[in-house]
Amino acid sequence: MLILASASSTRKALLHKAGLHFAVHPATLDERTLEQDALNAGGDARDIALLLARFKAETVSASHPGDLVIGADQTLALGLELLHKPATPDDAAAQLDHLRGKTHRLHAAVTLVRDGQLLWSDLQTAELTMRDFSMEERTSIMKLEGKALLNSVGSYRLEGPSIRLFETITGDYFTILGLPLLPLLAALRDIAPDLLNFQD
Repeated sequence: MLILASASSTRKALLHKAGLHFAVHPATLDERTLEQDALNAGGDARDIALLLARFKAETVSASHPGDLVIGADQTLALGLELLHKPATPDDAAAQLDHLRGKTHRLHAAVTLVRDGQLLWSDLQTAELTMRDFSMEERTSIMKLEGKALLNSVGSYRLEGPSIRLFETITGDYFTILGLPLLPLLAALRDIAPDLLNFQD
């Protein structure tokens, strides 16, 4: 069986659209503590994305012997600063204002684990530059997006009205959504081609 160790509705939708059969078993981790430990050890945003993706997959794998588990995580870096999902609309507004007119990077990691063993991992990076948008534009976009922004690191959704806030984007669309899908599908073809059977 193929298992997704993530509660992300976006990752779930991407795998469904790719025609995969899988179960969803989100991992429970203290992500901020793991992140801080990695930073203390000299890690950066890329390292943290890979670490969390692997830990998620290993955690779920421990209770699902024999199954192939997908772990995924994404970090947002503005220079050396790490940003996280906003807790409130005010936090989202402040985060958007902080990103305005600047370039940030999204690092998306994905891993495959079976019986606690890391079989494969990959990390992709996208670079995004926001426009120097006005306060009125930001307020309007936030109204259009609603509470969906609270589920997104960076407080925006490129698949929604937030796309209006951007000037340039470099990188794979699936990476921006938090799951490097093409490398994952290539790995599945090599490791477990039987799991790529299409849904009915």
